[in-house]
Amino acid sequence: MTKIFGGGSLRKRQVVALKDFSLAIASEPPVIIAVVGESGSGKSTMARLVLGLERPSSGQVLYKGTDLARASRSERRAFRREVQAIFQDPFEVYNSFYKVDHVLTTPVAKFHLARTREEGRQLIEHALRSVGLRPEETLGRYPHQLSGGQRQRTMVARTLLLRPKIIVADEPVSMVDASLRVTVLANLLQLKEQFGISLIYITHDLATAYQISDRIIVLHGGQVVETGDPEQIVKRPEHPYTRLLISSIPQPDPAHPWGEEGPDDWAALDVAQLVKDG
Repeated sequence: MTKIFGGGSLRKRQVVALKDFSLAIASEPPVIIAVVGESGSGKSTMARLVLGLERPSSGQVLYKGTDLARASRSERRAFRREVQAIFQDPFEVYNSFYKVDHVLTTPVAKFHLARTREEGRQLIEHALRSVGLRPEETLGRYPHQLSGGQRQRTMVARTLLLRPKIIVADEPVSMVDASLRVTVLANLLQLKEQFGISLIYITHDLATAYQISDRIIVLHGGQVVETGDPEQIVKRPEHPYTRLLISSIPQPDPAHPWGEEGPDDWAALDVAQLVKDG
């Protein structure tokens, strides 16, 4: 699919935000596909197309064989439940006039996930505990009373309530404190490992993509310049832009550069171990 902005009768300059992008996700097994690139590379445009928030200038977005542009009302409702999003800034998702409970009770009511209020409360509490949050320390508070990590994990819990098939996570850890990034990444990996949910993980950070993904797609200037499994991309990059991304990653220990066994390899193990330990 391709997305072009601008043009028209006023002769505005056309900007090709995404060109000939193709991505397929099978229903089984669940996977994490990382889309990596700098700002302006087309990552967020791709996310909006996949979520049905924008229509492609050419090409199609298909879900279970149906073109979203031609989907019926019931098909679009099913799509909205089964394809969810986690955005970059967890604070902007919340309405500051409502307690955080609102983002959790709304999908329960809208999609009829519970028969009674008590059953809905139990679903919410279970979802919060699944991402490492204590309901008694989360519910009843306003967004500004929670940390960035807590707000983001609450949004992960919200998506978990709906048991989606796919989650589009757009820079989900870029605005979270470094000390909490591993926890949020572990939550994302948990969605795949324990709940069978596939993720499209959008990031500018090749290091975190390497840690949790099964496949990496590198975007530059709206086009795919390289794709492959994380080991191939990091240790045997072919495109100059990919090599540039790798060279820009800070090395905590210069004696152990990328491509050798060292701290970066252990970082990947730490995320997996957090999920294993529950």
